Amino acid sequence: MGLKEEFEEHAEKVKTLPAAPSNDDMLILYGLYKQATVGPVNTGRPGMFNMRERYKWDAWKAVEGKSKEEAMGDYITKVKQLFEAAGSS
Repeated sequence: MGLKEEFEEHAEKVKTLPAAPSNDDMLILYGLYKQATVGPVNTGRPGMFNMRERYKWDAWKAVEGKSKEEAMGDYITKVKQLFEAAGSS
């Protein structure tokens, strides 16, 4: 299985976590997903009255230097960590 296929598999698998990830974990996953699928941030930062979108944009911007492949690998690792944590709780 190639990296892209494994990434897509884990993007689906994360939806089956027994408990929703924390907001911080969700933002990490969002940033990595966007970096892996779109690449560097290509939009302006949302205004202060749209805090949810602003946090998501900031999470994406935080991983801007990663290649798509690095972001995919980090995303897969993060999903695996979330499943391990869910299994031990």
